[in-house]
Amino acid sequence: MSRLLSRRQIDAVRRSAPLACVSRWLHTPSFATVSPHEVSGSSPAEVQNFVQGSWTASANWNWIVDPLNGDQFIKVAEVQGTEIKPFVESLSKCPKHGLHNPLKAPERYLMYGDISAKAAHMLGQPAVSDFFAKLIQRVSPKSYQQALAEVQVSQKFLENFCGDQVRFLARSFAVPGNHLGQRSNGYRWPYGPVAIITPFNFPLEIPLLQVMGALYMGNKPVLKVDSKVSIVMEQMIRLLHDCGLPAEDMDFINSDGVTMNKLLLEANPKMTLFTGSSRVAEKLAADLKGRVKLEDAGFDWKILGPDVQEVDYVAWVCDQDAYACSGQKCSAQSVLFMHKNWSSSGLLEKMKKLSERRKLEDLTIGPVLTVTTEAMIEHMNNLLKIQGSKVLFGGEPLANHSIPKIYGAMKPTAVFVPLEEILKSGNFELVTKEIFGPFQVVTEYSEDQLELVLEACERMNAHLTAAVVSNDPLFLQDVLGRSVNGTTYAGIRARTTGAPQNHWFGPAGDPRGAGIGTPEAIKLVWSCHREIIYDVGPVPKSWALPSAT
Repeated sequence: MSRLLSRRQIDAVRRSAPLACVSRWLHTPSFATVSPHEVSGSSPAEVQNFVQGSWTASANWNWIVDPLNGDQFIKVAEVQGTEIKPFVESLSKCPKHGLHNPLKAPERYLMYGDISAKAAHMLGQPAVSDFFAKLIQRVSPKSYQQALAEVQVSQKFLENFCGDQVRFLARSFAVPGNHLGQRSNGYRWPYGPVAIITPFNFPLEIPLLQVMGALYMGNKPVLKVDSKVSIVMEQMIRLLHDCGLPAEDMDFINSDGVTMNKLLLEANPKMTLFTGSSRVAEKLAADLKGRVKLEDAGFDWKILGPDVQEVDYVAWVCDQDAYACSGQKCSAQSVLFMHKNWSSSGLLEKMKKLSERRKLEDLTIGPVLTVTTEAMIEHMNNLLKIQGSKVLFGGEPLANHSIPKIYGAMKPTAVFVPLEEILKSGNFELVTKEIFGPFQVVTEYSEDQLELVLEACERMNAHLTAAVVSNDPLFLQDVLGRSVNGTTYAGIRARTTGAPQNHWFGPAGDPRGAGIGTPEAIKLVWSCHREIIYDVGPVPKSWALPSAT
């Protein structure tokens, strides 16, 4: 069973500002781990805000309850609508041309390469990576292996942008002009003041990668992370400061959605990156007049092709994709289209047995932070009203736990729905409703029903991740050529989750779509194109005033 940090230990780290001493703290005799079910101590952790170079509190403290037992264990200083002025003023100090750009303060590209190197080194220390993994577990319960993987991806990302790699992001080009002295230069230009809003499920990886991408390109971001997990990024910002991040380069705010919306409208950031629900994404897109990049909901599909092989491996990947982190990934496998050839392979029985290995004690299944148990049961019952549907496994609440009722606690669940029924009007919207928890729909298709499968994929609105599990090149070519998901895995080892730092992760099919992790993603999200046309002469000696045109 993974060992977690008590709130007394979290608070001890918070008080050790700056986080320079996190590694020293981890080696002091006071460091002791506790069971995730142990009642945390009496001294709550406190999460502060950071604005205009200083850590600040608020008149309002919001209590965060322990997702494993319901105790109040973290106090977050949530900024109120009447307290946003310092944040508005801070963003207004950043010009539209940014804190640096290819023609202004280029030494800052090198500075950020150095900051990345130092931060990567710190996260690579076993004591520090272990601290962050356990802190992630504490607020967004997932297995230690899943939490540590998040830290490792973040560390590798920072390694990728050490040295000269930051300035390579701003690589420009030149095109010869029409005459001597004329040329056009294309530059990657920052937006200046920007905002970043990130969810609870990846408390370190998503905000860190997006913040660093914004900073690399010369922007000044204000960051808001879901208050339930914002302590993780608060600690990371302290670490970044100790690694050389200038205090005035970014702000960090804890608030509710209404206050953050007010801040965005008053501060008028030139670009806002939002990761989260489609409903909020569409509201922000309207409020901010389209100045957004979005990585919103993902109802992600997997198609098993006709060539049955490596059944044990495919079953394991299906289990990981659907139920790791209790299904709380925007890339989680939401629907499985299974070719009928797999029916006799024992795949579903293997998936059932794998799901039954998951237990609360090691957090391979755990609290669902945005969907209640009742909501998941209700959705399952609605699906079961569809003709021919049935529960394949799960379908019951977790037993013998102390997870508070505001969260969900559900066994890994799979519901079979016939393909023809899925496509019927009224059913399709229900079947493709994203349930951000350990829940998936399974269906089956025959050789002559591939068109129906592709029709279903075409009708879906979210196009984040997908998997085509087949080594048949013609099958892959057909499906890949007629689908759109931005991060699609293909081949017998294909998955929908587990995106590392070495390839693009983001949706396709939407001009507002955001990416994360790669140079292409950083340049797309955090910079725009600027063209400067130099025309310095000389003016030809034979030039004469032309006729009016």
